[in-house]
Amino acid sequence: MKKTGLAILVYILSFGKAYCQFSFDTIFNRHTLLKKISASPGKYHLQVIYTHIDFTDNTPVFDEYYFNTKPENYFYCASLVKLPVGILALQKLNEIGIREDAIMFTDSSIACHRKVKRDTSSVSRYPSIEHYIKKMFLVSDNGSFSRVYEFLGVDYIHKNLEQKGFPAIRIINRYDGNCKGKDNLVTNPVTFLDQDLKIIYSQKEQFPERAYITPAINMQVGRAWYDASNKRVNAPKNFSGSNYMSLVDCHSILKELIFNHKKKFDLSPAQRKFLLDYLSYYPRQSPSPVYNSKSYYDSYKKYLFYGDSRAPIKDTNLIITNIVGQSYGFMSDCAYFFDKKNNIAFMLSAVIYANEDEVINDGKYDYKTIALPFLAELGRQFYKYELQRKQRLKK
Repeated sequence: MKKTGLAILVYILSFGKAYCQFSFDTIFNRHTLLKKISASPGKYHLQVIYTHIDFTDNTPVFDEYYFNTKPENYFYCASLVKLPVGILALQKLNEIGIREDAIMFTDSSIACHRKVKRDTSSVSRYPSIEHYIKKMFLVSDNGSFSRVYEFLGVDYIHKNLEQKGFPAIRIINRYDGNCKGKDNLVTNPVTFLDQDLKIIYSQKEQFPERAYITPAINMQVGRAWYDASNKRVNAPKNFSGSNYMSLVDCHSILKELIFNHKKKFDLSPAQRKFLLDYLSYYPRQSPSPVYNSKSYYDSYKKYLFYGDSRAPIKDTNLIITNIVGQSYGFMSDCAYFFDKKNNIAFMLSAVIYANEDEVINDGKYDYKTIALPFLAELGRQFYKYELQRKQRLKK
């Protein structure tokens, strides 16, 4: 059941006759920064989704609460799109009968394409879909996303997302900068090889079979921006040619990956576990690739709850499985919290725009002073709320 707005929402589960109340004000009023930001949701492009999760006979029961998640409330999704792309990559490998760790060579067919035949961060020194996904999920690596995007192709991405109930998502751009405009839609030739470097599968360059139209919403942000030539443009930046995914869709995709309750993704249990493990790990927990803990600290992509600190995370009971986005002043986090000691499970997703001067690409964003403190405190307050509330349904 869906519930929206700031008013207290009351319902009774008829089969359990359990009673529950929730209001976003309950959370926002607990902290000065939360109260300040939530009082100006338009300025901060603030959106929050909270999912109660209880279990009966090991079956999850969800109740969703939405704050300011109307489709017209645009935000730049940035790296959130790495979640569906990672899932679809494993699904496509299953369809063509290729292992996740098969060596993958990426070739080129137009000037902006990158050729890739080595990956020095992997044990084998060769690239693979498996290794690309690890880097995407551990540290939000943009080059890895681009190579996986090229393997999938835009038609495969959108056909499958539409079939699975996500028709509004648009993934039409790489994230490593070479290709511009329509060239982003032409994806590279790809070859898979076995460990003896014998070809086991080849895929030609792919051209889109149809146009991919951006959702009809206002995607202009800010009062000014700097273009690729560092020239100031005194007008809002138009994101209509960018990748697009709503917070609701990201939240739903993560929930489906975790609980598999609607059986939308064609993945094996081992593949789901692999994805969830690497969405949960801190960079230091990865044996390959290996990351420097000073540069890639524990909270590097754990904005909710831990985002305002770079100290090592010592709590081994709280596991946060999440995907994040950060670009152009927008910061987002879509997360599942599981505390095995206190028997707590809930989902929390949020986005905030932290750009007080409203100028995009000037290098002056307020991530450290506004976004990260807000998201970290938001996560902690929801966690405290979950500690206090009683489970509605018992196993």
